[in-house]
Amino acid sequence: MSLSTAADPSLLIFPDADKSPLSIRAKALVFVDPRTRQLREEVERLAGLPVPILIEGETGTGKELLARHIHRSSERPGLFVALSCSSLSPNHGEAELFGYTAGAHQGAPSSRAGWLGSANGGTLYLDEIADLPLALQGQLLGVLETGEAWRAGASAPTPVDVRLVAATSIDLWRAVESGKFDERLAHYLSDGHLQLPPLRERVGDVLPLAEYFLGIYTQRLRLPLPTISLAAQKVLERHDWPGNTRELENVVHFALLVCGAEQIEARHLNLPVAPPLTRIEHALQQLADEGDAQQLASLRELLRRAEQRIAVCGA
Repeated sequence: MSLSTAADPSLLIFPDADKSPLSIRAKALVFVDPRTRQLREEVERLAGLPVPILIEGETGTGKELLARHIHRSSERPGLFVALSCSSLSPNHGEAELFGYTAGAHQGAPSSRAGWLGSANGGTLYLDEIADLPLALQGQLLGVLETGEAWRAGASAPTPVDVRLVAATSIDLWRAVESGKFDERLAHYLSDGHLQLPPLRERVGDVLPLAEYFLGIYTQRLRLPLPTISLAAQKVLERHDWPGNTRELENVVHFALLVCGAEQIEARHLNLPVAPPLTRIEHALQQLADEGDAQQLASLRELLRRAEQRIAVCGA
């Protein structure tokens, strides 16, 4: 299934959300906030390069959407094949990943190309690659480096041409330090590292995503399109969004069902209403909106030191 940016190049979606893969948690990704605009530039730079890519980000941020966009932009002729590493069978994970020949194990009457073989000429997307068993990590690296895969029960290797795009919600290097992730594979993935920020760190994306989901659900439910009040907009922008884009989608869907009017108010969002911004918080928000990273970092450091001094004096 191909991705679409519709008429808006800042919006990344599936053309038919109802038929999108079950593995997709975030149904849309926008590039409006300065951080995601910068991310998109890096994605476009890496997409056409023959390098593996590691996408790091929290659950629900849109890592698979980004991976599918990378595949489409790469113009590789093969398929995009998505696999959640935690779904591999504990007993037959190697055969499922690399394929097997007929009779390789009980219950295998015919041969299978495996996930890797299915992605030949295309892209293999491994979600939560840290969940891949350590032994398979080393085998996968060997296949990617040599371009040859040994199917279970085979007497000769099979040539494969696969681009790996992996995703993780944890720090792989900490997993390496604890002996849970192959250091060589971590280095292999480091050539194309992309950091997808959580929604709370890309506030500029919140309202465009909310408006997109609002449009989708009004069409699906055949309801009039309401506006989002300024108060509701502030609540949306200041929420922490621990569930990221999927949580935002659910909040918008709920608000549409209960608002019963031409406008969605803060009370319809079923979110905690944050207290008003202090003058210092407002200044910080303005600097963040203006993209003045140097002044913002300096002010935050000054505030940190002031808080330390206050704590010492009050002790």
